Amino acid sequence: MEAEGERQWSSLIVPCVLEMVKEQNLTTVPPRYVRSDQETSENLDDSSMSSEIPVIDMKRLYSVSTMDSELEKLDFACQDWGFFQLVNHGIDSSFLDKLETEVQDFFNLPMEEKQKFWQRSGEFEGFGQVNVVSEDQKLDWGDMFILTTEPIRSRKSHLFSKLPPSFRETVETYSSEVKSIAKILFAKMASVLEIKREEMEDLFEDVWQSIKINYYPPCPQPDQVVGLTPHSDAAGLTILLQVNQVEGLQIKKDGKWVVVKPLRNALVVNVGEILEIITNGRYRSIEHRVVVNSEKERLSVAMFHSPGKETIIGPAKSLVEKQKQRLFKSMSTQDYFDAFFAQKLNGKSHLHLMTI
Repeated sequence: MEAEGERQWSSLIVPCVLEMVKEQNLTTVPPRYVRSDQETSENLDDSSMSSEIPVIDMKRLYSVSTMDSELEKLDFACQDWGFFQLVNHGIDSSFLDKLETEVQDFFNLPMEEKQKFWQRSGEFEGFGQVNVVSEDQKLDWGDMFILTTEPIRSRKSHLFSKLPPSFRETVETYSSEVKSIAKILFAKMASVLEIKREEMEDLFEDVWQSIKINYYPPCPQPDQVVGLTPHSDAAGLTILLQVNQVEGLQIKKDGKWVVVKPLRNALVVNVGEILEIITNGRYRSIEHRVVVNSEKERLSVAMFHSPGKETIIGPAKSLVEKQKQRLFKSMSTQDYFDAFFAQKLNGKSHLHLMTI
C-alpha cells in the first residue's frame, strides 16, 4: 500500500507516558519531562479574551444572505488570529461521540497490543512522539498516534490493516469528511483573497492528509511539564477536534497565551506555515501549545492537510502579482518537511527556512 521510493521521516523512540503513569503511581515527574526552559503559566491571559476566538458558521458561508459577512469573518480570523472554531460543519454529532469512544478505547489497549502500533526505527508513524531528535531532549507529557490517511497509496499497511475494524472504518469516514471540509475552506479562502480558484485547487488536488491523535494523561505536577511544546504547524490547514471537551489548548495572541475553550462538536481550525507561504504572509500561522492538569485526561484528534509531497509550494502567483512583492521562496512539500522533521519543535523557527 505504501508508495515506493518515498523518503522516510523519523523520530527517536520514547516511553509511553500513559503506561508510566499507570505502572509507577507517580507523585513527581521524571527529570526528562521537567521543563525548566519555560513556565507553563507564563503570560497567561486570564481575561475574557478566550471568548473572542472567532467562531465561523459553515452554513452561513453557503447562505446567499450571509455569505459575504461570514467570508469577512473568515478572512479576519485567518489574518488576526490564525485560529477559529468551526460550527455547523455537517459532521453528525452521534458520529463524533462514536469517534470519542473509539479513540479512548484505542489508547486504553493493553501495552502488548499497543506495541503492534509502535513507531519503528527510522519512521514517525504509529504510537510515540515526533520531532524527537536527541536522547537528552526534553519530552512532552503526552502520547500520540500518527497515520498518513491520504493519499491512500502512502498509507502504512502494517499500521492501517491492524487497527480494530470498527475504529479503522471510523478513521476512514472521519478522514473523508474532514478532507471535504478542508477543501471547501481552501476554496473560500481563495475566493476572499482573490487567488485564482484553479491555483488553490492545483496545490491541494493530491492532498496529503495525516491524522494525529493526542492523549495527555493527568500529571502529578502539571506546572512542571508541557503537553505539547509551543510551535506553529508546518501543514497547510489543521482541523482539530477537542475530543473530550477538556481545556488545554492555548494560542499565543499579542504575546499572551489564550485558552481555546472547547465548544461542543466544534472543530478548531488553524492556519499552518504552508498556508502562510501560499498567502504570501496574509494569513498567519500562530504558535500554540497544550498544557495538562492533575485530574483529567485530555484527548484530541488533529487532521493535517498539505499539498502532495512532490508539489512545489510557494506564494500564489496571483497574489504576488497584486502585492508586487514575494516574501517566501519555493520548494517541494517533501523538501520542506524533510527539514521540519530533522529538528525539534521550537516556535515558528521553521518558517525562516522559506523566508526571502
